[in-house]
Amino acid sequence: MKRILWTISCALAALGMAAAAVVTLNLRGEEPLPATETLQSTPALVQRGEYLARVGNCMACHTTQGGAPFAGGRGIETPFGVVHSSNLTPDKAQGIGSWTSAEFWRAMHHGRSKDGRLLYPAFPYPNYTQVTREDSDAIFAYLQSQPAVAEPNRAHALRFPYNTQAALGVWRALFFTPGAPQPEATQSAEYNRGAYLVNGLGHCTACHTPRNALGATTDAKAFTGGLIPVQNWYAPALNAAHEAGVKEWKTDDVVALLKTGVAPQGSVLGPMAEVVFRSAQHLSDADARAMAVYLQALPQQEHRALAAGAAPPASALARGAKVYEQHCAQCHGDQGQGEPGAFPALAGNRAVTLADPTNLVRVVLQGGYLPATAGNPRPHGMPPFQQLLSDEDIAAVTTLVRNSWGNRAPGVGTIEVYRARERRGL
Repeated sequence: MKRILWTISCALAALGMAAAAVVTLNLRGEEPLPATETLQSTPALVQRGEYLARVGNCMACHTTQGGAPFAGGRGIETPFGVVHSSNLTPDKAQGIGSWTSAEFWRAMHHGRSKDGRLLYPAFPYPNYTQVTREDSDAIFAYLQSQPAVAEPNRAHALRFPYNTQAALGVWRALFFTPGAPQPEATQSAEYNRGAYLVNGLGHCTACHTPRNALGATTDAKAFTGGLIPVQNWYAPALNAAHEAGVKEWKTDDVVALLKTGVAPQGSVLGPMAEVVFRSAQHLSDADARAMAVYLQALPQQEHRALAAGAAPPASALARGAKVYEQHCAQCHGDQGQGEPGAFPALAGNRAVTLADPTNLVRVVLQGGYLPATAGNPRPHGMPPFQQLLSDEDIAAVTTLVRNSWGNRAPGVGTIEVYRARERRGL
């Protein structure tokens, strides 16, 4: 009996110590909030905040289709359920009208709401923790200048135990550490500005870094590419020349890609097209260049060539050639050469030969649409073929373009096309 009591006592003590550790880790770096508002808003501060809110792409998540700007309610699908974005307008009951700039800063820097609740990292505070207090104050001033909208906040729809503050607290203890920008003394001011934007407001690692089973990223794998959960687009590695690395590009071409969605070496599609449309095209020339300089300086991954494997069956290539001639060659050319400024080349296109063919299949199914930007207001697009081509046709034509004109990559199976349709209900 004594041994049982001793075991229970030890277990309870261990649980108590673990709980205390979780609480301590979730409070690290937090300071008492001032009792009164100290921020003095000015037109210049509001204007700066508007720019920074665009850089952070705040409206994309905090605005529903057809809804009032920043009124929240957009459902963000995750592997654990749906998180609904909150109302950021200055409505005192539903929005942040009763918040202080210090409370907003705590949300940005520590991921904690006004009432003390821990926030879910669908709000990318693991990146926004790098944002300075000055920039946080500017964004807050801008949001407070917007029209108040009494749009009720929608409850999250997460599965147990992910819907509990206890589980979120454990996640944060394991995977979140409040941070601050750390300029590198050996680098230029331009490089450090780019690092601040890419790693903070730009939150590029939120997509371009793989996530573990609990939805967390790690610095060790930053920028190495990963499948975006639920959206099922592959965000290619930004530190690998064979995926989306830009180390060897001209800096002006990287700037063009960020601000227009198009560069001589390629163009943006899928979720990145939305990022360019809503956010990156509004970057100042200096900030776009700073981001380009930083991205070009990323340490590069070693390229491991894909295993050669067996050549695709001749029957698949023949079927793919027929589909290509009927539906693709008119724009992309008989030799996959494309048309500069209009239709991308498929020959030598690294987006075509990615190890994961998900993006290529998705583009054939759903079409490819570049963002309309100030620098490219009337972009060309590719129509969807989901209703016109069978899974077998799409598998064949994607296999063909991955293995023609000097391209070499594993073929695409019908099961991969089927899965792409099923994931998006196509």
